[in-house]
Amino acid sequence: MEATAATDIRLPALGTGRLFAATGPGRAAHEAAYGARRDDWTRGTLLTELESSGLAGRGGAGFPAWRKLSSISGRRPVVIANGAEGEPVSRKDAALLRWAPHLVLDGLLDAGEALGASQLFLYAPADSLAAVRDAVAERRDARRVRLVEAPRTFISGEATAVVSALEGGPALPRDTTQRLSSSGYRGQPTLLHNIETLAHLALVARYGASWFRSTGTREDPGTRLVSLAGDVPAEAVLEVPGGATVREILQAGGVNPASTAAVLVGGFHGAWVPSSGFDRPMTTAGLARYGGRPGAGVLLALAQGRCGLAAAAPIARYLADSSAQQCGPCMFGLPAMAAVVERIAGGERTPWLASEAERLAGLITGRGACRHPDGAAGFVRSTLSVFRDEVHAHLGGSCVQGWQR
Repeated sequence: MEATAATDIRLPALGTGRLFAATGPGRAAHEAAYGARRDDWTRGTLLTELESSGLAGRGGAGFPAWRKLSSISGRRPVVIANGAEGEPVSRKDAALLRWAPHLVLDGLLDAGEALGASQLFLYAPADSLAAVRDAVAERRDARRVRLVEAPRTFISGEATAVVSALEGGPALPRDTTQRLSSSGYRGQPTLLHNIETLAHLALVARYGASWFRSTGTREDPGTRLVSLAGDVPAEAVLEVPGGATVREILQAGGVNPASTAAVLVGGFHGAWVPSSGFDRPMTTAGLARYGGRPGAGVLLALAQGRCGLAAAAPIARYLADSSAQQCGPCMFGLPAMAAVVERIAGGERTPWLASEAERLAGLITGRGACRHPDGAAGFVRSTLSVFRDEVHAHLGGSCVQGWQR
């Protein structure tokens, strides 16, 4: 399940949907689609619209956007647009920066002006920054936005890793209990949002909360971008309404749900959803029974006839290799846990391997310097649960009938 090259990704058609309503990345096309940006936002008025809109973060945690903004304390804070997109099969942020850079800039400027920000940053991989540089050059109001290159690593987009990189250090998480909202970039109050969240924020700022809620459901208003990958006809970035089910998203991407055994939802820190759960909405509540949430907006499909353990083992190893090497759970726990998963996938007939993987996941959880160990442990637990029959078959020296290893 290696990532396909970006040129092979099917992107949303320009001039459609909400986030790609413009017919091109230039400012003229942007303003023809959305109109001019308001520049009179105050903290109070923007907070009111955001709270009414129900916009939740699109970068992983799904935290309400208005709560993040309201938590900023102190004068002249820093606002960061995070487009690092460390998930190996995620392409949504790259698509947004390439084809809708002005919408992202609008959201960054709206948040910055409402907070009276002293500095604005946009952090993304080098190949995603080219279109943003062109967009910044087209508008005077964005000249203060500082563009910073993000390394292509899994943990480069973790909040404290972003701040470290912006300060000139390595893009590695920091072991700290200090909230960014009170002490982030160089000790200043800092608001960090995923770029898709800021693009939606720009639309709420333009059209209001009622317009934002006119699509989606009451619990999951608006739209979201989803990166569809794995065993699919073509990897794609889709814009789907809130509350869309896993089945509906697969079908929108040209995938036959009947030919799909399971889907990893939310990225490599996500959870597997078996075919029996495809009618669940891609929301935190809808995925709760599987321990999942929308996360980074990734759906990684596993076709019928594919072994779930064979698919999961390389991911567990990748997560172990992505360690920041800053704490025991990452340095020792993740490699040990990945090795056990690999042994099960390889058909080793040691009956206690499954319980050992569970034990290691329990030891790792809650003890890391950042959330990476917890995410990796959650993925392994989900694998052992959803593919329980395959685990038992592998430990017996075979694979479930009809599955190919």
